[in-house]
Amino acid sequence: MAKLLIKNGRIIDPTSNWDQVADLMMEDGLITGLGENLTSPGAEIFDAGGMIVAPGFLDIHVHLREPGFEHAETIESGGKAAAAGGFTSVCCMPNTSPVNDNATVTSYIIERAKRQAVVNVYPIGAITKGSMGEELANIGSMVQAGVVAISDDGKPVMNSRIMRRAMETAKSFGIPVIDHCEDLNLSAGGDMHEGLVSTKLGLRGIPSCSEDVMVARDLLLAELTGVRYHVAHISTERSVKMVAYAKMKGMAVSCEATPHHFALTDDQMAAYDSNYKMKPPLRSCGDMEAVIDGIVDGVVEVLATDHAPHAGSEKMQEFERCPFGITGLETAIGLTLERLVHPGKITLKHMVELYTMHPARVMSLPKGNLAVGSSADVTIFSTTHEWTYDVNQTYSKSKNSPFHGHDFKGGPVATVVGGKFVWKFAGL
Repeated sequence: MAKLLIKNGRIIDPTSNWDQVADLMMEDGLITGLGENLTSPGAEIFDAGGMIVAPGFLDIHVHLREPGFEHAETIESGGKAAAAGGFTSVCCMPNTSPVNDNATVTSYIIERAKRQAVVNVYPIGAITKGSMGEELANIGSMVQAGVVAISDDGKPVMNSRIMRRAMETAKSFGIPVIDHCEDLNLSAGGDMHEGLVSTKLGLRGIPSCSEDVMVARDLLLAELTGVRYHVAHISTERSVKMVAYAKMKGMAVSCEATPHHFALTDDQMAAYDSNYKMKPPLRSCGDMEAVIDGIVDGVVEVLATDHAPHAGSEKMQEFERCPFGITGLETAIGLTLERLVHPGKITLKHMVELYTMHPARVMSLPKGNLAVGSSADVTIFSTTHEWTYDVNQTYSKSKNSPFHGHDFKGGPVATVVGGKFVWKFAGL
């Protein structure tokens, strides 16, 4: 029987309000003990003294690119990058080729992940066939095959009638609708946030209102249908306020923020550097502060990376021609500590909630806690160890990150999935 005993770590489990130095025992893929001075003959022992031991972190917004774009990422390489970032579970978006809009593709992803991924992989199905926004996908069969939510992600559903039907269908199956909120007519041709910086650089702008109008529409439809609705990578002040109002009304609404949207603004973008091009774009300082305030106040209750790998041959083009998206799995914990925890904006417990309990609740997944009998998925991280992110050492197949060479204080130390180490910091 495989046994693992993690000793002397500061164990933080928000679901049980546990926050103290103790030991954690795992056996045969399950958590079997939590307390002080635990012993277990024959167990592998890991001394987590001075470290944080938390439920396995869950990222509900990643792009693993497989099937179809294996040159940029695979389920295997993306899983390794997730583990190196401290994540034990990820939910992958459906914009593959073919699009995950039917049970066959869903089953392929699940089976491939079982064989190749070192972390748990949960597929998200498309809302419409081919993510073309014209006809609902085979949502029922995808749910039976294993999708945990539906989203057309980078191709938002512009037709409000179709989105209403999608929400009604999702409600009947008890799954959330996740939307990349963008009015494609308002953002058409844009490359970065519309503002003074875009004007100075001579780049076409993406206005904040392109996100705001779609958040407003979706909230109205969510109220009408009663669906569980989740705003992906929220980035504007008005959108945060609208979600706050919807939550105040008691609606089943949630939203996520990415580390890059609370760490960077448009005026910090290196001029014409394609590694700073993403959707939503880096916004103004006011927008970033509103997102941070939303995290602090609990309006934004999930942090997710929107890990979007692109091969160098695609990303390293002129800014106007290169695709949107950056990688993010391996820098998420470091950025969260740097921008939110170390400055005292949120506590460590709050940080753990944002990556565990809350995303597990949004996706209705049996993850995010350290209760005896639950899956032995554990994230171990440090708040003090210093390290530098080097994209040339990434586990991802792509290197499109604006944080290359960034110095961090604190980050992931080890990742445990099913009671077994799947990654350890090289310095250990």
